[in-house]
Amino acid sequence: MNLNDFLTHSDAVTLTLAALLLALSVASWVVMVWKWRLLSRASLDVRRSIAAFWQAPAFDVARQRVGQFDRDACVAPLLDATLLPVGGTLASAADRHQQLTRVLRDALNAVVRRLQWGQLLLATAGSTSPFIGLLGTVLGIFNALTGMAEAGQLTIDKVAGPVGEALVMTAVGLAVAIPAVLGYNLLGRRIGQIEAELEGFAHDVRGLLTEERS
Repeated sequence: MNLNDFLTHSDAVTLTLAALLLALSVASWVVMVWKWRLLSRASLDVRRSIAAFWQAPAFDVARQRVGQFDRDACVAPLLDATLLPVGGTLASAADRHQQLTRVLRDALNAVVRRLQWGQLLLATAGSTSPFIGLLGTVLGIFNALTGMAEAGQLTIDKVAGPVGEALVMTAVGLAVAIPAVLGYNLLGRRIGQIEAELEGFAHDVRGLLTEERS
């Protein structure tokens, strides 16, 4: 069986499902390659930025040094968030420790959401592709058996070819799902590592700024 045979014996629904699987596969690989490069660079920059921050003589100097390493803006938003709002608002009603906790938490969540972009696509491709392939297989087998029954050619040699072609959809679905699931898990682990580093840094920065005011 070749691609031409598959296209010839498949109906419009099966071809649509095959095109959908192809689109999910291409999108998944693009996201995985792009995010792997992004997270590898961000992980290195976060470590360099944190080291540059603690080696600086003052907080303002540290913010400037962080900007030299933080190419994907993972650390700088946390430092910018420490510029607390002026008085007269509910945001400034609590003490400094509580204000810093809130703004640093919000900034950290915003950075993590940005790093998680594309994870939903990988999760969707990994969870739905096997079922899309299975649906294509069921429709292909149904159409093949229906066509042969109407033609009066329901013999084992006549069934084997069309059924084998239909089973390709299941294999394609698994071929799309397995890399997507692996990519989702590996990238999620890398995001978790970066999040842990940023969370620890935010905790230390809050302690530093709170002690300076006390």
